[in-house]
Amino acid sequence: MSRIPRFREQDRAGRIRAVSGAAGGLDARVLDGGISFPQADRMIENALGVMALPMGVATNFVVNGRDVLVPMVIEEPSVVAAASKAALACRQTGGFTVSCSDPVSIGQIQVLGAGPGADRRIGEAASRILEVANACSRTLPNQGRGAKSVSSRTIRAPSGPMLIVEILVDVGDAMGANITNTMCEAVSPIIEEAAGGRALLRILSNYSTGRVASASAVFPVDMLGEDTVRDMVLAYEFADNDVYRAVTHNKGVMNGIMAVANATGQDSRAIDAAAHAWAARSGRYRSLTTWSRNGAGDLVGSIEVPMSVGIVGGVVRVHPTARACLDILGVRSSGELAGVMAAAGLAQNFGAMRALATVGIQRGHMRLHARNVAAAAGVPPDMIERIAGEMAEEDNISAERARALAGIGDDAGSG
Repeated sequence: MSRIPRFREQDRAGRIRAVSGAAGGLDARVLDGGISFPQADRMIENALGVMALPMGVATNFVVNGRDVLVPMVIEEPSVVAAASKAALACRQTGGFTVSCSDPVSIGQIQVLGAGPGADRRIGEAASRILEVANACSRTLPNQGRGAKSVSSRTIRAPSGPMLIVEILVDVGDAMGANITNTMCEAVSPIIEEAAGGRALLRILSNYSTGRVASASAVFPVDMLGEDTVRDMVLAYEFADNDVYRAVTHNKGVMNGIMAVANATGQDSRAIDAAAHAWAARSGRYRSLTTWSRNGAGDLVGSIEVPMSVGIVGGVVRVHPTARACLDILGVRSSGELAGVMAAAGLAQNFGAMRALATVGIQRGHMRLHARNVAAAAGVPPDMIERIAGEMAEEDNISAERARALAGIGDDAGSG
């Protein structure tokens, strides 16, 4: 069950026990950073060490009728709490309904100096292009996946026209960057010959419009109140019609999505770039989410966002914490993972909008931030919760106040 009352009040051992059942058992050692320096040294160049971020679990999520515990890796206070509260708010109406289109990756080959009739000749060579592309993978064609189609189009650039040949690749449960790039490079000689030009760039597009995840949820008016529902819809309209607000609004959405991406070893930069491009697909930058009222007056939220994710290969294969987080989620396909991530983005957006439309964003955020302030001020660990709570009650959250409440000197936090 994802509903774990008083979860935050448990100590670490208690939290791990509560989550362990969902993951089929958890080795707490993989939750302490997950990788050693030798592993880090193999992952990137010039490695010096390993930098950890907090990993938490958002509770209360129901996704397509299934209880889901959602691991999140993020340094920002309030994100995990807000997502958990949002999931609880829509739990009585069935939680989140999610879906994801087929995992289709887009590979691009840029051709310069293509001759007349290049589009026609590329079409005639399509079967050969697909054959060579699929020979790059030993597994995808056997699963009925792999390169599926070839198309071409011409773009106009300052230096002249360029032919862009695109291959669509069903990458299954992988993120798919490596196999798509390999296919692009393998087929470029055929494309050069057919087009009568020179292939320059041969690489996937991270604007993954072939694999779009969606999520929706209903938040009852009798829980929120009519005024809050009205004001949250008005807050959405602000974001959807003003780019300055939309950027901050969508940053909140991505807080939820990126936290799950980080936890499960995804390419968060690719996901982020695609999401913001998607937000601007109409020609202006808009909200990634949509909010409205249904006939009963309930608040209805939805999101659609490109989601290029994988549950096999890449970092997932080598990072034990990412593997453990996928076990906690219990997802069985890349599409399921994408759907949960979309739900997390919608939940986080709900939490931020509800706070903004009622008490303001800082009240809850600063209550959680108070613990960091107390720690940075040099407050002993066994006093941090009490001092943070007192500062929050006083609405006076500062290092000076933390030291005063703890009865320590002004230089205690200077080391």
